[in-house]
Amino acid sequence: MSDLTHRTRSGIAAVLRGDARGLRSRLLFAGPAIIASVAYMDPGNYATNIQAGAGYGYKLLWVVLLANLIAMLFQALSARLGIVTGKNLAEVSRDNLPRPLVWVMWAISEVAAMATDLAEFLGGAIALSLLFGLPLVVGMAITAVVTYGILIFENRGFRPMELIIGAFVGVIGLCYLAEMLIAPVDWAALGVGLMTPALPDSMALTIAVGIIGATVMPHAIYLHSGLTQSRAEVRDDGDRRKLLRYSNIEVVLALAVAGMINMAMVVMAASAFHQGNPEVAEIETAYYMLTPLLGAAAAGFFLTSLIASGISSSVVGTMAGQMIMQGFLHIRIPIWLRRLITMLPAFAVVAAGVNATQALVLSQVVLSIALPVPMIALLYFSARRDIMGAFAISPLLRVLATLGSCAVLGLNFVLLADVFGASIPFLE
Repeated sequence: MSDLTHRTRSGIAAVLRGDARGLRSRLLFAGPAIIASVAYMDPGNYATNIQAGAGYGYKLLWVVLLANLIAMLFQALSARLGIVTGKNLAEVSRDNLPRPLVWVMWAISEVAAMATDLAEFLGGAIALSLLFGLPLVVGMAITAVVTYGILIFENRGFRPMELIIGAFVGVIGLCYLAEMLIAPVDWAALGVGLMTPALPDSMALTIAVGIIGATVMPHAIYLHSGLTQSRAEVRDDGDRRKLLRYSNIEVVLALAVAGMINMAMVVMAASAFHQGNPEVAEIETAYYMLTPLLGAAAAGFFLTSLIASGISSSVVGTMAGQMIMQGFLHIRIPIWLRRLITMLPAFAVVAAGVNATQALVLSQVVLSIALPVPMIALLYFSARRDIMGAFAISPLLRVLATLGSCAVLGLNFVLLADVFGASIPFLE
């Protein structure tokens, strides 16, 4: 364990005892939600948000807002589970559910992990390919090597990794702040898009489900509970309440930033492409067209943020995959092997010549379909007093979490109905 991690843990203990106060001391609690927030800014978000903005302008911003609110609730519940039980969601599931169900949950989670890696590797590879003119498969290999190099820092405890991922989040955020200053924004249309739910056609439905899948991520729900389970030494329920308060604040702030970045992606695509180029649907096309439309700086910021997104989300995805496998199966494998298992489908997609951006969007749909599994499990365990004790969620939170789960399930059901040709009245 590094001195940095040891000092952070000691500082948190001092705050819990009441021996330390102030903003600097409170910043010690920041970390888990920042790492989890990377899952909400991965390359899959770029693909779905570009298609949403280019094809439908500001009309699907309400989906981004809804997805972000659901994400806040479930990430807060995930952190709560880890703080209260000292276990992550996969471990709690293994200890309290029938063995066959545990195996099914693990299998679905592994499929989701592979879909996640597909998005992350392709995003990093596309960015490197555009920047250096490399073949896509070479860009993926470079992304894999850089990812593995960063993952080595995980052996030094939680704090170095939190700071590294936090730096990547900062880069992404600053890039999109610059994009918002460059792109002309129709603020009135933005407000209408945020507050008026609408799905103009079946393609909008597919993109909406993709946005949900790209925003509320299955692996992030598992990961957040693990990041909080042993970060601080807890003496009693008083300490747990303090930790929960700081955790909830961090979740709201970190995911609010992630939500604003996602909205900025849609706004940038709407401003640049919707009027004259609504057919733009690929990350590569978006990059090439940004220079003549908004200038070289906009294209440069876009590419920089995509590289930061691809690398950081790939690191976080590997951390989550390792935690899921260890939690469900009580098996820990070397990081390099874990990395190899989940990235093979991504290489297979590229080798098969599948359109990279379309593969990104479809991967997010797969994630959205897998998402109800951890959502329902988290809701079930969070409400059980024999597991959570005095920290079992209130009836109000139970209702809100149930509504969030139903929203995801409902969108998935409508998508599947549309795929199989069923008539959907509310689609124009």
